Amino acid sequence: MLVGGEDVRTLSTDALRSRIGAVPQKAQLFRGTVRENLLWGDPDADDDRLWEALTAAQAREIVESRPEGLDYGIAQGGRNLSGGQRQRLTIARALVRRPQILILDDSASALDFATDLALRRAIKSLDYHPTVFIVSQRTSSIRHADRIVVLDEGNVCGVGTHEELMASCPVYREIHMSQYEKEAK
Repeated sequence: MLVGGEDVRTLSTDALRSRIGAVPQKAQLFRGTVRENLLWGDPDADDDRLWEALTAAQAREIVESRPEGLDYGIAQGGRNLSGGQRQRLTIARALVRRPQILILDDSASALDFATDLALRRAIKSLDYHPTVFIVSQRTSSIRHADRIVVLDEGNVCGVGTHEELMASCPVYREIHMSQYEKEAK
């Protein structure tokens, strides 16, 4: 397997980790400013890079709506923000790194469908084109993926595109239809 054209077996653990941006399901923000939280992604990032990441993560308006901007204070755990705001800022922190691999572990679960769609489109249009792994229970978040792996009780029960899985994987089809019915209401 290659990352950035290099065989992962030749990379040190630190070198490999530096190329990965991971966003956990539970958004983790720290007491400090927005800027300080984002700089955990890359301590050398300038304000332009921070704004670029905020824009892609659909978090720019969160920061622009505060008079302090990037210097807005975040309470421990982001308690002074909504769940969706915390998730978007956590995604922005990962994007500040400009990772070659971006792992989103159900990290858009608190986002409405429109924001989730805008986020996926923004990530797809990033000029550095990271490889993106999305772990999600929402088929709308993954339906345009190149490859979807369906797990049922920890076992792979289907692999393919949305269309292929709708035709061949009863578990995927059932999940999608149960969500589609909710979305249609």
